[in-house]
Amino acid sequence: MLQHLYKFSDSHGGLLYAWFPAMHTRVDLLLRGMQGEDLLLRAVGAIRQELCRLEKMGNCYDAGSELACLNRTASVKPQPVSRELYDMLAFCIDCYTRTDGCFDVTVHSDCHTQESVHTVRLSPGEQTLFFSRPGVTINLSGFLKGYALEKIRPLLRQFGVDNALVNMGNSSVLALGCQPQAEGWKVNFGQSRMPGERAWPDFLLKNECLTTSGNDSHTRKHIIDPRSGKLIEGKREVAVVTANGAVGEVLSTSLFVAESGVRERLKKEFCPRLIFDF
Repeated sequence: MLQHLYKFSDSHGGLLYAWFPAMHTRVDLLLRGMQGEDLLLRAVGAIRQELCRLEKMGNCYDAGSELACLNRTASVKPQPVSRELYDMLAFCIDCYTRTDGCFDVTVHSDCHTQESVHTVRLSPGEQTLFFSRPGVTINLSGFLKGYALEKIRPLLRQFGVDNALVNMGNSSVLALGCQPQAEGWKVNFGQSRMPGERAWPDFLLKNECLTTSGNDSHTRKHIIDPRSGKLIEGKREVAVVTANGAVGEVLSTSLFVAESGVRERLKKEFCPRLIFDF
């Protein structure tokens, strides 16, 4: 259910705070502008619809999504893929090479190995997907929220919103313009830390994205190293600030997985503005 609060001032215009569930998390939005409450709410509604559309396309856990259907059938024969999903898959497969194997959307396949990603056959002419081995599946969970941020950008501009903060689950954040009387949007996730532990810094973001990956506790293990097939243990997180949210998702996940030598190559490949590792 979508909920919101609205405040107006003569000096700064309207400020709309809205929140709703989507993509297995909570989405929080701050929109600032002179358009009035109704138009800002329409912008939020358009964003919500767009996230629902992306889920129906790329959420592998939704049995009715396009990706889930492809996972069930693409090992039988080449399957047609929508243009948008095809381009998304092509980008992710290319990122396997660009990250030295640290980012692998086939990592949740049955009997996954480092060769699993090479069984994914994308045919640009026919715009089809084929898995040359049964049991291979594609999971975009570590990518879709960052991609969604890039789809939200033009929607906000379409409604004339130049100043906005979009926070998807405290792990994927888009900042456009600035908050009142500031040069950007100040972001701090504010998770509680144990005495002696390094705290989250304040990030000042403007027309860029912040994405995070990692384990926020010693007991949480949810990211698999594609090269070893093992869950990464220990409390550690990586945050990156990038111009593009999709790139940020790939990079933060890869940096969390990679050892020092590979991490240096990743920095040169993707050129983030900032990396925070703790």
